[in-house]
Amino acid sequence: MRLSHTLGRTSIGFDDPNLVSSAGLRPVLALADRAGLRNLADGHLTVPSDKGANAGLKVASLVAGMVAGADSIDDMALLRHAGMGRLFAKAYAPSTLGSFLRSFTFGHVRQLDAVASRFLIALAGLSRLLGIGTGPSAGAEDGGYALLDVDDTIIEVHGYAKQGAGFGYCGVRGLNALLATVATATSAPVIVAQRLRKGAVGSPRGAKRLVGDAVRTARRLLGATRLVLVRMDSAFYGRGAVHAALKGGAAVSVTVRMDKAVKRAIAAIGEDAWTTIEYTDAIYDEASGKWISRAEVAEIGFTAFASAKKSEQVPGRLVVRRIPDFNAEKNKATGQDTLFDVWRFHAFFTTADPAVLDTVAADKTHRQHAVIEQVHADLKNSALAHLPSGAFTANAAWLVLAVITFNLTRAAGTLATPDLARATTATLRRKLINVPARVATSARRTRLHLPRTWPWQTAWTALFDRISDPPRLLAT
Repeated sequence: MRLSHTLGRTSIGFDDPNLVSSAGLRPVLALADRAGLRNLADGHLTVPSDKGANAGLKVASLVAGMVAGADSIDDMALLRHAGMGRLFAKAYAPSTLGSFLRSFTFGHVRQLDAVASRFLIALAGLSRLLGIGTGPSAGAEDGGYALLDVDDTIIEVHGYAKQGAGFGYCGVRGLNALLATVATATSAPVIVAQRLRKGAVGSPRGAKRLVGDAVRTARRLLGATRLVLVRMDSAFYGRGAVHAALKGGAAVSVTVRMDKAVKRAIAAIGEDAWTTIEYTDAIYDEASGKWISRAEVAEIGFTAFASAKKSEQVPGRLVVRRIPDFNAEKNKATGQDTLFDVWRFHAFFTTADPAVLDTVAADKTHRQHAVIEQVHADLKNSALAHLPSGAFTANAAWLVLAVITFNLTRAAGTLATPDLARATTATLRRKLINVPARVATSARRTRLHLPRTWPWQTAWTALFDRISDPPRLLAT
């Protein structure tokens, strides 16, 4: 590709009052309206003074800016150009939106959490997020369990005025975001709970309440009879988070620390109990029908928190994966053979039904917990590229709004085409949202003129049509 004219023969002018840069906001915000975002915010947010007036419109403005790519307060100005005023009413100035966020207290952030939870449930009913109602095959690949993942991530900050910023577990100065996502075998993850914490906080801080909130929301999304498995890493192996999951009726799958009790349990596993599994560098032998691999798994009955009082002890299974110690292999190559095989052990505790997830399936399912890192990356590549305020509660509200935006764009992609149901926010923004258009009016009807031969015209049109005149199935 090359320029058709030299720059010297090209002139510019920011003078067209009818152009918009993000025509995809029209169907996406219509979806948000249909799911009741503005009404939910008006009904639940009680931010005081004139700064909290019209909370629904201000929340919708912030979400719209994030959908279009805003990752700071100043970026909200992209809602106030050219023909945007003909497509949308009440797009607030960035300064007004900033004052609104800085008026939040922790209680108002919790109110916004309630908005996010209810909004997600409404979105699921409109767009069939999580594969709800997709037939008997839903959940077959994960043994019938819907998978609820809990993990935290550090959002790096650089200014010294950021309230609550500190050096976290990874040595990066920032704030700590704790997230819970839920997914099924037929759907991409959506975020069901979130909490912003100080940067230097320990990972389990506040996890008990967040896990409880996440399980309740997952139950409302998926129904009371659907099996739910909460997956967590070793930082969350504690009575608070585990009991919160069990109290909500979910099973747990949580990595354990190698304490004395775990080591004794591993030592009690018989040598004939180990099963070879598909793992890195594994080869499948068709003749024997088995995997040729250096990784093996086994399980043994185990009671978590055995030193606590009986009511806090949790019976379950300890699933252990072992692989040869790489250092031992290096020593063997240099002629320093060991007297016996040396293994590295990775163990997790689970209450999953062995009839649903056997030892091998439980290990494979637990290892897939890392999928939540893709959600972290997606958020940091979008609205969470920055935490825009010096006030901690304003940034906490910003996190909740970023989660609302993530779920909204996920729902829009699901409605547009199956190919975009698992797409990242950046992909959805490029294909569906940031589409230039010219606004025209004829016979008191507004018409959007979009680019001819737009590569994703079919998907964009499908989204617009389903929101403008949805089938009865989606409207109920």
